[in-house]
Amino acid sequence: MSNRLAEETSPYLLQHAENPVDWYPWGEEAIARARDEDRPILLSIGYAACHWCHVMERESFEDPVTAALMNDRFVNVKVDREERPDLDSIYMDAVVAMSGSGGWPMTVFLTPDGEPFAGGTYFPPERRHGMPAFRDVLESIAAAWREQREKVLESGQKLVEHIRSSADVQPAEGALTEDIFAGAYENLVLSFDHEWGGWGRAPKFPNAPTLEFLLRRGEREMTVRTLDSMAAGGMYDLVGGGFHRYSVNPTWLVPHFEKMLYDNALLASCYLHGFLVHGDPRYRQVAEETIEYMLRELSLDGGGFASAQDADTDGVEGLTFTWTRSEGVPDALLHHFEHDRFIIRGALDEELRARLFEEREQRPKPARDDKAIASWNGLALAALAEGARVLDRADWLAAARAVGEFLLGPLSTPEGRLHRTWRNCVAKGTGYLEDYADVANGLYELHLATGELRWLEESHRLARLAVDLFADDERGGFFATPVDGEQLVARKKDFDDHPAPSGNAMLAYVLLRLARIWGDAELERRGESVLRLLAAPMSRVPSSFGWALVALDLHLSPPRELAIVGPHDSDVARAALADWDPRAVVAFGPSGEVPLLEGKELVDGKPAVYVCERFACRAPVTDPAGFARST
Repeated sequence: MSNRLAEETSPYLLQHAENPVDWYPWGEEAIARARDEDRPILLSIGYAACHWCHVMERESFEDPVTAALMNDRFVNVKVDREERPDLDSIYMDAVVAMSGSGGWPMTVFLTPDGEPFAGGTYFPPERRHGMPAFRDVLESIAAAWREQREKVLESGQKLVEHIRSSADVQPAEGALTEDIFAGAYENLVLSFDHEWGGWGRAPKFPNAPTLEFLLRRGEREMTVRTLDSMAAGGMYDLVGGGFHRYSVNPTWLVPHFEKMLYDNALLASCYLHGFLVHGDPRYRQVAEETIEYMLRELSLDGGGFASAQDADTDGVEGLTFTWTRSEGVPDALLHHFEHDRFIIRGALDEELRARLFEEREQRPKPARDDKAIASWNGLALAALAEGARVLDRADWLAAARAVGEFLLGPLSTPEGRLHRTWRNCVAKGTGYLEDYADVANGLYELHLATGELRWLEESHRLARLAVDLFADDERGGFFATPVDGEQLVARKKDFDDHPAPSGNAMLAYVLLRLARIWGDAELERRGESVLRLLAAPMSRVPSSFGWALVALDLHLSPPRELAIVGPHDSDVARAALADWDPRAVVAFGPSGEVPLLEGKELVDGKPAVYVCERFACRAPVTDPAGFARST
């Protein structure tokens, strides 16, 4: 017999639709029952590709005895963290405050008013490794609710006050200066793994925003060490392309096998930029293979991308991606994973890679979370469009246009606002700050790749709409949820990369780019307001604020605008964009509606590039060689 989750579209929620647990989706029905029956809410948050979420489901949520205890003592609510990042962020803050760490599956106990008072992550069915048994946790929480109500309510109120404090950060006074970069660089060196690259020990996550910042600054040692080590095999799939979620050890060898769209989009861009900065053809190859992986495994009918591939195949973690000694892989390439299965690391020639790929294609594949998420599709669009432009891939450009149409079509409301998710022709949920920021950024990159004015205008429209919906006019920066969104126990601001760029950092970056194209001081002020809130943490904990550092790098750079009139693939346009210059802003025209393009025309019928600084422009360049000399 199915529970209420059978009516949902999220693959994660549908995975739990046959549980004996009386699950509710998040909503007023569950909250009303908790109030009417004076019960605490058991909130369980996870996502479809999460290995330990599957484990806890098998051990506890499919167990009739455990389910009966949950149903008797609690109102049980299941949430897909990818559908509701607002809930995930609020209650993750609570769990970290209570336990010192977080992760998924996340288990949080709430009052009927939504205030968290106890919680953790994965709980085993029996006590082990210092973790209490899940049933014991349920009994103790239920007893505390009955017998220590005043203490429970006081704990919930204190936690909510702590969560709300994230929105109370005060902006820095005075000018933002290059001194922030000096402090950031010093702290990045201190925390850098000089042997294997990356920051931290284990588990080790790919930190694309920090790499992007360092690549923009021309740094070599940390970027090369990290890019080389991550691509050596293990976390990077040498056979099929694309990156797994993270490495469980410092060497990037043993991955957590889920593959996420946002990781692959961000890392494809990193390796493309690594190729442009350092000239290593291996980085170009990794970027190409990663984008080909996204198109092959994650493309959806209709133009968008699915969210993820699972860590497990047929209930076994990494089964699709690991090998035995009897499958023809040279022993020198095999590195032990567990039991009799191995991970491939080392140099694969193309013939061997193709043979192994064809063999692997005959295996069962991990489940795919086939819901499309607006923000992640925005990141994928940016990677795909820039890759198409830089590597001259017409097939990728066609795919990028399809993603742009998908975002502005099925993933948008008739009024032009963004939905959060789409699956099986059903769009759901409000768009959050990160959705507007990432989609606006992707549309801008699509404008650069196509020269089509529509994408630039839509990027500008969504960015301005984001200011209207999310801005904090009092302290600066942006809330994660829209002003007319659901009223939760707290309205938060999220600033740190996790590991995708925070909505605040990405929107600041987008606003600063568009401000230079439109000559809009208000957009610039709004973008700068984010950087003022993060001046201290950018310097002190730079690995958590890499994309804010990217935005600051743009903000402090000398203004350089390129107004290009004529086709995007003209020789002079190609010459103007031949070198990677992430601090320049570019707009294609002609247009009388975009201030940077206003009054700029073809020259004697030829495409022309106008190089400007704060709208003061040099003589137009029509000859590619002349353009090269002019710069």
